[in-house]
Amino acid sequence: MIAMISMFFVADGMFSSLLSALLLVCVIVFGVAMTFWVSRLLSATLLKGVPSSFTLELPPYRRPQFGKVLVRSIFDRTLFVLGRAAAVALPAGLLLWGLAAVTIGDQSLLAHFSAFLDPLGQLMGLDGAILVAFVLGFPANEIVLPIIMMIYVASGTIAPIGELSAFKILLVANGWTAKTALCLMLFSLLHWPCSTTCLTIRKETGSWKWTGLSILIPTAVGMITCMAANLLLSLLPL
Repeated sequence: MIAMISMFFVADGMFSSLLSALLLVCVIVFGVAMTFWVSRLLSATLLKGVPSSFTLELPPYRRPQFGKVLVRSIFDRTLFVLGRAAAVALPAGLLLWGLAAVTIGDQSLLAHFSAFLDPLGQLMGLDGAILVAFVLGFPANEIVLPIIMMIYVASGTIAPIGELSAFKILLVANGWTAKTALCLMLFSLLHWPCSTTCLTIRKETGSWKWTGLSILIPTAVGMITCMAANLLLSLLPL
């Protein structure tokens, strides 16, 4: 989001950092507002009549022991999360490599996949390459922009993002406008959680139904929001 704001919405100047921060805060506040709205909608429909209270039992207070805290943090938290991330990232990386390496005709499977999703992407103010990047970025949202760059330059490896000015030139050359950047920010804010979060939801709820809903609901909200923003911005005399 910071990269999109810096490239498409804020020009270099005395107050550029302040303006970037304000725009980022506005986007985050919008995400919080959408969270409350969806929560209220679910309370009135799918979760109607379900008690919303939450009880947390606190263990007896004891003086913290540094060694035990460190060991439990490493083994019970850090390694556990990394293990779950690796379990999803490895097959996802193999899938990404295969899509980029295997070609049909003169184009890779990744390019065909991008072309297939392009009509939906255009409807959302994006394009097929962006949607493919979000799908393949399910293990970690941080790789969405590198995957977009990889598709645009037709390379078989994830490309590092260098200078923002050079990255903006690449994006603009592939049809990006401020509207594209805004829709990408909205979808990035509202779309499905990453793989590690989904596995955590499955572990905490013990239900594949709620795990699926935690993916479907934000994705539907993100798609509808992007379509509405794209339509509204297309009607405005910009």
